[in-house]
Amino acid sequence: MTTLATTVTGCGRDSDPEPTSPAPPPTATGARPSSPEASPQGFQSQIKKVTAKDLPHSWRKGCPVAPSGLRMIEMTYWGMDDKPHTGGRLVVNADHAEDLVKVFRKLYDARYPIERMEPVDAYKGDDFDSIEANNTSAFNCRNATGSGNWSQHAYGTAVDINPCENPYVTASGKVAHKDCVKFRDRDRRDPGVIHDGDKVVKAFASIGWGWGGDWDGTKDYQHFSASGR
Repeated sequence: MTTLATTVTGCGRDSDPEPTSPAPPPTATGARPSSPEASPQGFQSQIKKVTAKDLPHSWRKGCPVAPSGLRMIEMTYWGMDDKPHTGGRLVVNADHAEDLVKVFRKLYDARYPIERMEPVDAYKGDDFDSIEANNTSAFNCRNATGSGNWSQHAYGTAVDINPCENPYVTASGKVAHKDCVKFRDRDRRDPGVIHDGDKVVKAFASIGWGWGGDWDGTKDYQHFSASGR
């Protein structure tokens, strides 16, 4: 990288290419877990270019965006242990990278806790396994849940945050991940749970991104995207 300075699991509705605390499971083999800092520090970030070699499981030929159109944000984040962590990594669309740094700076400053943050390649591109690990992620070249159309994640224009505390809930109330079923109750106040109008929703709204918790019927509480889908 070059430094620049089927089961319903969730998440994401159909894309339109025209405007298109449960105990965490162990990190997937090959993942680089973050490490807590000994003392608080300010938010830090770097935006880096990526190549296909950096995305062995999440990108393939035929995806709607090339690796050259993606960026890796390496950043600090506030952990569920109420400590700052280094080594957070999020792959996003290049056009949105700087705005997303602003969002995560706001979340860090607000001490919003995140369980872990690593590319889905740490889980061989498996969205289900990434959710099981309660992993915050963005780019993954895949279809939207229950659809033959590209997910917003395939463009790098969607982020899923703490997907266990903020599950994908079907219109009938189904949650695919058993350890996350209790978070179907949106009155819960556990760390990491996102609520309508809270600091997380407002931080994404500040860059014009919509929240899956506002959808009718099916709800995708983990999901934020540039298109609102």
